[in-house]
Amino acid sequence: MTQPPGANPYLAGLRGRCPNCGEGPLFEGFLRVSQRCEACGFDLAKADSGDGPAVFVMLIAGFIAAFGLLFTEFALHPPIWVDFLWLPVGAVLCLVLLRPVKGLMLAAQFANKASEARRDDL
Repeated sequence: MTQPPGANPYLAGLRGRCPNCGEGPLFEGFLRVSQRCEACGFDLAKADSGDGPAVFVMLIAGFIAAFGLLFTEFALHPPIWVDFLWLPVGAVLCLVLLRPVKGLMLAAQFANKASEARRDDL
């Protein structure tokens, strides 16, 4: 299957849509990748993002939560229980960011034709 003209695979991946057509869902559950696109029939089974999305999400959410914790601690000097409120903020940020980042990583593989890479290409 070829990509329709004008379809941006990166935006489709961020939205959780098929990077080939931008129409069908990319995920079956929260993070399970569909076997095939329902709209165009593109084979999504070979897509594998590995641990990349989790690493990026932990770095981004950790930076935001740690910066927020340090800012509130030094600027406001709140009681210690207020500092602990940043733990669920970091957890919620991780959950919110994980699906779009995984879709973006899968779309980047599609856009760069990573499935065509072979061991002898190295």
